Amino acid sequence: MYGFNTVSLDQKGRLAIPAKYRSCLIDANETKIIITKDPQYPSLKVYPESQWHEISSKLESLQGLDPIVRNLQWTILGNASVIEFDPNSRMLVLIPLELRKYADISDQKQISLIGMGNKFEIWNVNNWEMRQTGGSLSTEILDVVLPESIKSMSF
Repeated sequence: MYGFNTVSLDQKGRLAIPAKYRSCLIDANETKIIITKDPQYPSLKVYPESQWHEISSKLESLQGLDPIVRNLQWTILGNASVIEFDPNSRMLVLIPLELRKYADISDQKQISLIGMGNKFEIWNVNNWEMRQTGGSLSTEILDVVLPESIKSMSF
C-alpha cells in the first residue's frame, strides 16, 4: 500500500479507502483499522488491525517510567481509535473529531492519504505540501532525543 492520494472527507468526517488499497485489506482479511496521532507531526497514523497489534504490543512492553516513552505511549496508544468497516463496501472510515482537529483536517473537504507500505498517514493537504517542499510546520516535534528502546521501532 504505497503512494500519495488526495481523497474527499465528507461532512461527517469520513473518508472512503481508495479502491487500489481495498484489495490489499480484503486479501489480508482486515475488517478494522486503528487511527491515532502521529507523535512528531500534525498528522494521523492509520494501521490495519494486524499491524496495530505489533506496534501496540511493542509500545505496551516499554518501560513507562521513562518520560519520553510514557509520552509516546500516551500519544499513540492513548489516542487510538478502533474503526470497523465493511470490506465488501466502499470502506467508509469515520475519523473521530478529536483526531481531525489534531491533524487540522476538521474543516477540510480534501485531505492527503499517504500509503506507507504497512500503514497510512493522513495529512492536511497544505501541511503535506509544505513538508514535501522542505518547509517546517510550527507544530512538528523534531528535537526529541529518543531512548534506545524506541529507536529500533517503526511506527
